[in-house]
Amino acid sequence: MKKRILKVATLLMLVFLLSITASAKLRIALLLNGNLGDMSFFDSAAAGMKTIEKELGATIKIIEAGPDPSNWEPALADLSEMGWDLIIVGTPTMAEFVENIAPLYPKQKYIFFDGSVDYSKGGLDNVYSIQYKQNEGSFLAGALAAMVTSSNLSFANPEKYIGFLGGMDYPIINDFLIGYIQGAKYIDPDIKVSISYVGNFVDAAKGKELSLAQYNQGVDVSFNVAGGAGLGQIEAAYEVKKYVIGVDSDQALLFEKHSPEKTEHILTSMLKRVDNSLVHAVKRYVEGTLEFGKMEALGLKEGAVGLADNKYYRQIVPEEMRKKIEELSDKIVNDEIIVNTAFGMSQEELEQIRSSVRK
Repeated sequence: MKKRILKVATLLMLVFLLSITASAKLRIALLLNGNLGDMSFFDSAAAGMKTIEKELGATIKIIEAGPDPSNWEPALADLSEMGWDLIIVGTPTMAEFVENIAPLYPKQKYIFFDGSVDYSKGGLDNVYSIQYKQNEGSFLAGALAAMVTSSNLSFANPEKYIGFLGGMDYPIINDFLIGYIQGAKYIDPDIKVSISYVGNFVDAAKGKELSLAQYNQGVDVSFNVAGGAGLGQIEAAYEVKKYVIGVDSDQALLFEKHSPEKTEHILTSMLKRVDNSLVHAVKRYVEGTLEFGKMEALGLKEGAVGLADNKYYRQIVPEEMRKKIEELSDKIVNDEIIVNTAFGMSQEELEQIRSSVRK
């Protein structure tokens, strides 16, 4: 009897050790079609990888392919030759490259975030896609901006004129915009919005130039949806003593470390929890429950988007406004408010909405 118990105990220990070894050997690569240091989207993805490394004992590699699109597909092809357990890649501009490469490596598994591949093309049963309902979080950002601009908060001027700075004029960025406008109009149907696009996600100087133009025209709070280029808007808000709403990561807490003087100009940030979604997806992969060959959309209900509730938000934004944001968030989660989306929207519809808020 003792020998049998000893054998069972030894077997269980062996299984345990093998599971630890398997986890330690999990190899995951993140390919960025840009560079770290944007203090928003790419940095959030990298933070998720660090958590995966720490919590799952995985071997990770982060590749910065830079802003030149000619480098992206070759980089993805090279990675696919190396036998990673998972290759993680994101942004809509990478969808075509994933659609080209993934069918060539059917045994390789891919996680594609912030967009979806076109599964109707076939050969993509090895790709799991994550989309975010950024329109839902942006609704809250718009509602907050509308409340702030019509208040007497600190150095804000009650002009009822808010801004939006996008990286590029395409569906995901416009999904932020559509939600932002809807949220602002929910508070004030007559709100006006100055809308600018940088044309990329890296040119902080241009982001600053466009933001200064908005602020000088009377905008007192603007929404930064431009990645690294949006860092220029934070600089502009500080210079002219206006407000900005950050994006993707909690930008106030990031700036707190090296430019604390700018944090009081960041009302909050519309969090797009790329980090959490990647960690959750990889954990499901380890458990064997991640469904490849399909796309999932994550929003407020799943905790994938929302406004940052930090000490600066609580210091700057009055309690009654914060309570209103909580109320609106609950209504969206409970489907009492349905937030519009830019996905599937015609160019004509989009232009009508943009025109409706021009000053």
